[in-house]
Amino acid sequence: MEPDELLKVRDRYDREMRRDALPDAAEARVDRVGAVVRQTAPGQGWNGVLWSDLDEETADAEIAAQVAYFAGRGAGDFEWKLYDHDRPADLGDRLRAAGFVPEPAETLLVGRVDELAALPVDPPEGITLRVVTDEAGVDLMMDVHAKAFGTERPRIRHLLLTLLEEEPETIAAVVAMAGDTPVSAARMEMRPGSSFAGLWGGGTLPEWRGRGIYRLLVAHRARIAAERGIRHLQVDASDDSRPILERLGFTRLGTTVPYVWTGTA
Repeated sequence: MEPDELLKVRDRYDREMRRDALPDAAEARVDRVGAVVRQTAPGQGWNGVLWSDLDEETADAEIAAQVAYFAGRGAGDFEWKLYDHDRPADLGDRLRAAGFVPEPAETLLVGRVDELAALPVDPPEGITLRVVTDEAGVDLMMDVHAKAFGTERPRIRHLLLTLLEEEPETIAAVVAMAGDTPVSAARMEMRPGSSFAGLWGGGTLPEWRGRGIYRLLVAHRARIAAERGIRHLQVDASDDSRPILERLGFTRLGTTVPYVWTGTA
């Protein structure tokens, strides 16, 4: 994409996915409070700040207000999702001073659905795709995530089960199977009316990497997005997945860092 087009796409992303964001599940709520857009969710749902429009005069007070809000609700943690073009320029430093802990930076990538859906990808020998529609499929995904990333992800399991039950049209999840063994898994989240869909959770068991499975799962989800009329795919990419996605045609829009408050820092 040309620089002018990238800026327009970034502005559209900020508007649709952050400033005018929809809840990521029916049980969640998104509120705009002054210069902040935040999501609040019960139980294992995601709590956090999606967007803010702050400056040097307002940032510290707004950070304190959000800490007080989520702490008052008894949230065990919440995330302030910071992008490198957010204001003020030292917002990350201010979040750290308020007790937030930054997680590893990720690269915000976008790709055009029409191009990605046309990728000539055939399943590697011995690999089949299983579309996830029920709890058994979700458990296969969680098995892959635990082995690929080395962590259990109960919050993701809860989200997947909730979406499949209450809003199945907003989720497309898939597991790559080698016989009866799940070896890779990923999902795509789609919100009504948005021109973006998010690719999340792409992970492959170490011994199965380098065979084109990750590419296969990207192309599979891109074809679903194309059928829905979605224009762009978005990924918060790790350093491992970024080079693969860039080779497939994704373009960098910036970087994002999750700042997490747990009340114990």
